Amino acid sequence: MAILSVNVNKIATLRNSRGGNVPDLIKTSMDIERFGAQGITIHPRPDERHIRYQDARDLKKVVQTELNIEGNPIESFVQLVDEVKPAQVTLVPDAPDAITSNAGWDTLKHKDLLSEMVKHFKKQGIRTSIFIDPVVSMVEGAAAIGVDRIELYTEDYAKNYPNDPRKAIAPYIEAATAASKVGLGINAGHDLSLDNLKYFAQEIPDLLEVSIGHALISESLYLGLENVINMYKARLA
Repeated sequence: MAILSVNVNKIATLRNSRGGNVPDLIKTSMDIERFGAQGITIHPRPDERHIRYQDARDLKKVVQTELNIEGNPIESFVQLVDEVKPAQVTLVPDAPDAITSNAGWDTLKHKDLLSEMVKHFKKQGIRTSIFIDPVVSMVEGAAAIGVDRIELYTEDYAKNYPNDPRKAIAPYIEAATAASKVGLGINAGHDLSLDNLKYFAQEIPDLLEVSIGHALISESLYLGLENVINMYKARLA
């Protein structure tokens, strides 16, 4: 059974929209764990428009499951990860002004940078993951870099799932199969939801972890956070 890591960026966005500390990101993250989530994911960006760097430091003190920090390995991000030492770091190639992640790494073009970063973090005992598109050559490139896991970028799957689930999942099955053959762990994330997660989890071999934020928090407005977390876990069972 894949584990559910909840991305709490949207909680931070809501907090920052009014200033102050409502909702309390740290308390909410602790509640999310108490409700059954098996990990907390954050994606701090340089402008700190949602997750602040201090949030990462504060979460490290209280997270009892797994803390996953995502981001582009610019100098300030690397320094933060070095300080916090989360269970997992996920390298994502997003531009500073990106609204959200919109592409995976080209693991061939950026092999030198990624190899250096992976080696740097693994020396500290931090599990490493690289955000990639579902392309076999990118999976093979990730394996050559020495990363522990890949995170499959699932926006295309989510977009195409309503029209043709089988066609939508096909490249992800191919990429996941290739990853398993070369010994890479498989994570997934981006636009996964209550509607499309169950099929994805059933079809992807050796899926270890999903990271879900926007849909989960949005669905919780109607259904309640505790209820929604357990609905997601049921879809992963």
